[in-house]
Amino acid sequence: MKSVSLSEILLNAQKSNWAAGHFNISNLEQLRAIMEAAKKFNAPIMIGLSEGERKFVGLRQAVALVKAFKEEYGLPVFLNPDHSHSVDSAKEAYDVGFNSIHIDLSKLPFNENIEGTKEVADYVKSKNPEISVEGELGYLRGESRIQKEVIKIKPEDLTKPEEAAEFAEKTGIDRFAGAYGNSHGISVDEPALDIERIKAVRYVLPERVAMVLHGGSGIPDSQIKEAIKAGISNIHVNTEIRTAYAEALRKFLADNPEETTPYKIMAPAVEAVRIKVEEKLKLFNSVIRI
Repeated sequence: MKSVSLSEILLNAQKSNWAAGHFNISNLEQLRAIMEAAKKFNAPIMIGLSEGERKFVGLRQAVALVKAFKEEYGLPVFLNPDHSHSVDSAKEAYDVGFNSIHIDLSKLPFNENIEGTKEVADYVKSKNPEISVEGELGYLRGESRIQKEVIKIKPEDLTKPEEAAEFAEKTGIDRFAGAYGNSHGISVDEPALDIERIKAVRYVLPERVAMVLHGGSGIPDSQIKEAIKAGISNIHVNTEIRTAYAEALRKFLADNPEETTPYKIMAPAVEAVRIKVEEKLKLFNSVIRI
């Protein structure tokens, strides 16, 4: 397999109207399902672990698992510490072998966000300039779960294009995550992406800086397609994977209360996640991109 950087992949996606998928995992079963979908469609893939997911799986364990699948399947796979909420958390992930970095200080004041994000970018780039670093600006409401309440997004939550340009210039990031009406999790109300704002941010960012859409779960397919056309080249999905996994697992246990063999219990959950990831890869137009 020819070595290709994440930055090269995302630049190609930006120019060719597709998006690379970023899928979160909490265990081996989810990882296996995602990798099987990626292999079937010959798609580059990003595997993410939030700080909670990292604590559960283990940093070094996640690195070893992804490395094993990457070597066996021969795919470009990038392991990303999704939403590192501190400089130390992001640095630690890089130090143990994550080959993509996400530092999310978006809840801090603008200047403090710039300062911390730049520190992480400088640290990583001083050790390996090929590693893609993501920063985040704008407030994404919600959590990665099915939420029974309406998520009200305020105008001040959304990313301002002029701030996005300054943020990217001063931090030296490779990927920019913004708030465009998206939110984490799946809420009772349907998201409404501000496509024109995505276009405005894309216009002011350097071409080398990829645009990332977080909270991809629950966004209507039509809006996803428009977001990609507007400049999004990387889309995160977590809640829909968790939901597919949990629903399949609950159904199997309900239908087979006497079953105690883990690999038999987990098989339907793996299949459900694989199917969901395949749906997303097709939606993102990221099939046969290697």
